[in-house]
Amino acid sequence: MNLEQIDSPEKLKQIPVEELPRIAEEIRQFLIESLSGTGGHLASNLGVVELTLVLHYLFDSPKDKFLWDVGHQAYVHKILTGRKSMFPTLRKYEGLCGFPKMRESEHDCWETGHSSTSLSGAMGMAVARDIKGENNKVVAVIGDGALTGGMALEALNHIGTEQRDLMVILNDNEMSITDNVGALHNYLGRLRTHKHYHKVKEDIENMLLKIPSVGEPLAKTLERIKDSLKYLVVSGVLFEKFGFTYLGPVDGHKIGELMECVRQGAKTKGPVLIHVITKKGKGYEPAENDAIAYHGVGAGKWETVAEKQIVKKSPPKYAKVYGNTLIRLAEQDPKVVSITPAMLQGSGLIEFDQRFPERSFDVGIAEQHATTYAAGLATQGLTPFLAIYSTFLQRSYDQLIHDIARQNLNVVIAVDRAGFVGEDGETHQGVYDIAFMRCIPNMTIMMPKDENEFQHMLYSASRYNVGPIAVRFPRGAGLGVPMDEQLQDIPLGKAEVVRTGTDVALLALGPMVDRANAAADYLAQEGISAQVVNVRFVKPLDEELLQDLYQRQLPIVTIEEGSRMGGLGSAVMEHYETEGQHNMMVKVMGVPDYYVEHGSVEEQLQEVGLTAEKIADAVRAIMPSKRQRA
Repeated sequence: MNLEQIDSPEKLKQIPVEELPRIAEEIRQFLIESLSGTGGHLASNLGVVELTLVLHYLFDSPKDKFLWDVGHQAYVHKILTGRKSMFPTLRKYEGLCGFPKMRESEHDCWETGHSSTSLSGAMGMAVARDIKGENNKVVAVIGDGALTGGMALEALNHIGTEQRDLMVILNDNEMSITDNVGALHNYLGRLRTHKHYHKVKEDIENMLLKIPSVGEPLAKTLERIKDSLKYLVVSGVLFEKFGFTYLGPVDGHKIGELMECVRQGAKTKGPVLIHVITKKGKGYEPAENDAIAYHGVGAGKWETVAEKQIVKKSPPKYAKVYGNTLIRLAEQDPKVVSITPAMLQGSGLIEFDQRFPERSFDVGIAEQHATTYAAGLATQGLTPFLAIYSTFLQRSYDQLIHDIARQNLNVVIAVDRAGFVGEDGETHQGVYDIAFMRCIPNMTIMMPKDENEFQHMLYSASRYNVGPIAVRFPRGAGLGVPMDEQLQDIPLGKAEVVRTGTDVALLALGPMVDRANAAADYLAQEGISAQVVNVRFVKPLDEELLQDLYQRQLPIVTIEEGSRMGGLGSAVMEHYETEGQHNMMVKVMGVPDYYVEHGSVEEQLQEVGLTAEKIADAVRAIMPSKRQRA
């Protein structure tokens, strides 16, 4: 039987164990060929081929539950559960999701795009199983990077206390997206270097058993000898202290050894942690040599990715502008420091880290800590720039309110990936941060219309000294506008009128300014004069501008790549309500009240109606007939 014939875990179990390495190679070849056409997460999935095969071979999904932390390493799981034929649609609009998806398959019991959630979810499933009197297995697969997240450590503590039957697979590839950092990572590194611990421990135990019992004092002494040996060779003491039975480390690419270890774990009562050593990119040499570059890949010939990046003519990415500008600011101001939760590369901070290692802090997958850490730095007069994806900023909301804003500290929050993110889909969309930040006292929120204005906003934020200030910026490349040599201050709370008009006002935020301009072009052909405003600041709003629009009684359309509930449009309407100006026409365009799934950014914008054509349609719908001219 070959991979083409395996469309379920039941079919997989019909293959002799000695044939599984061949199936593993077929899976790797399929992944390489398929992802070269669609793009996707390559290196992480190549690293878990044998592990996924063993889990599906030994357990009975969907009765037994598999939780894949982060979820982008679940491609092999999808292949083995009947979705191989869907891979040409991977991460495409209305196609196969790049993460586990309950709607796709009964084999997906947990949806996740954020790290460090699997252990808490698994504990919930294990307790529910016991309450209902069922007997299925619950297996959580978590990476060494995700294990550094505070939520994972909280779950370890609870699992160890409850002592339910639950298996945790620690997929240790020494990386998250970039290299892992921190004491826990270093601890796991020491474990990897002591692979012979369990054999030594068994030998000692056998020796002790052969000694005749000569009283309790000697027995206690011998137990202390055993415990000392554990600490001497740095075993899984940490996990054992949490209440787990620790097994491993085991080579995650040797199916026989891995299968034996998992079998042993399955027979163990209570919580068990199996430490599996894998290699990101396994079986594809370029990915093995550069797992960071091959973490997420686009379609095409990957061997030439680096060369393509050199010769390709395109506007700079916002993340690159962020990193370059931060270097300029740090050169001028020794108080500027950078913080990121495991996103040095994603947020364009590799060069800053190299230039200013003493002022660059990658704290690992620990958004809550990163946020309060920034607050601590700010109390001592430094100017921390906290670069954090919008979707991950959600994870540190309490710290944002309690530790930064309540103390009114001067922290610059660089909200990366603000807006739609494309193929990563609903778990990563950055469309809620305006709504959840706007209600926080002391918070200032702004977003640039292009990459040139972005560098000026970062400069302005570095000089802002009256509290926290958030600078939102989108994923991907800018518009290719000329970049000013001299950095300039942007007046706080002042919008920019980029196009005058007499019939309607289009108040747009960030990249939506360009679309508002295009809509104004359509409307001009019909004789409708649209004023286009680059709002820039969601909080505080430009009240002088809003008052002028009220005096002129121009209908307003607000346009934002964020939630309609609680966003820019809500802020504008709240302003007029507060002023008692209830007769102002305001049409709000933004992201509706549902999760927008994966696809290209353009497809996502079309789905929610954020196109120039739809903006023009909205204007026509609210325009008084007397203002519409033939």
